[in-house]
Amino acid sequence: MRNLLTDVAGLKVGNADDPRVKSGVTVVLCDEPAVASVHVMGGAPGTRETDLLAPEQTVERVDALVLSGGSAFGLDAASGVMAALAEQGRGFAVGPARVPIVPAAILFDLLNGGDKAWGAEPPYRMLGRQAFAAVGLDFALGTAGAGAGTTTANLKGGLGSASAKVANGATVAALVAVNAVGRATVGDTEHFWAAPFEIGAEFGGRGYPHPFPPDALSPRGKPEASVGGNTTIAIVATDAELTKAEAKRLAVMTHDGFARALWPVHTAFDGDLVFALATGRVPLANGAFDLVELGTAGAAVMARAIARGLYEATPAPGDTVPTWRQRFGA
Repeated sequence: MRNLLTDVAGLKVGNADDPRVKSGVTVVLCDEPAVASVHVMGGAPGTRETDLLAPEQTVERVDALVLSGGSAFGLDAASGVMAALAEQGRGFAVGPARVPIVPAAILFDLLNGGDKAWGAEPPYRMLGRQAFAAVGLDFALGTAGAGAGTTTANLKGGLGSASAKVANGATVAALVAVNAVGRATVGDTEHFWAAPFEIGAEFGGRGYPHPFPPDALSPRGKPEASVGGNTTIAIVATDAELTKAEAKRLAVMTHDGFARALWPVHTAFDGDLVFALATGRVPLANGAFDLVELGTAGAAVMARAIARGLYEATPAPGDTVPTWRQRFGA
């Protein structure tokens, strides 16, 4: 187990980012088309091809998912991934034509100190192709891919991932780009809200503070918070065999991991979203009961992934907030 999304058999992940722009793209590639759905809880989402993921819609499976910085400009990253998939002959068959199915979500990182004067050609289509070309089983966390330019209210954000095996034999894993209006730490301390779910010292092993600081439950977020200016976007994946409706329920339950790792969360200023992917390698024997186990694990691995994203972030010139390690040490 790598403690990464790629512990789910049938998935690969690739990152590409531009340090000058302070933004990037992460691609999740399915070896074979996978069942997918999505659930949005934030008030200001930015998405592409998410309507087709509703359980009642025709297309059941996707070829890839894209998480990108760049606000609405970043939606073009999916075009680069679509083009690369089309070159390989992949996609939903419509007669002799094939249309790659690549839903995407974006986060707002336009005010993070990077140079966004890219002129007539935003970099995201090319970053999408680069991330696609980089897919593999191992990938960087922290200041990488879609997490390259992310921030929270008090610390630099990042790309996080975590995984777990569950009793029914399936694997559940999460991948998240943390760009929340709120905090992943308890107040302004070194302690992560996700501490009860930590395995080993995967994000520092600091536990909860005692006593809690007086401002721990303050809703104070980023001083420049604006509608659409933040967003934590994520993927929960499993090798279990799920229907599209079951994948939707997995995404819904996994949002609890946001609430366990971020404060506040799901605000009008965030576009919080979770995609769910099921590669179908492990049949489930107990239907809805197994789905409860998968969703519970999904929330736990998501909370861990969020904390890991901040823990693994690295400093860069022009940052507007410090990293966790700069503030609190390794």
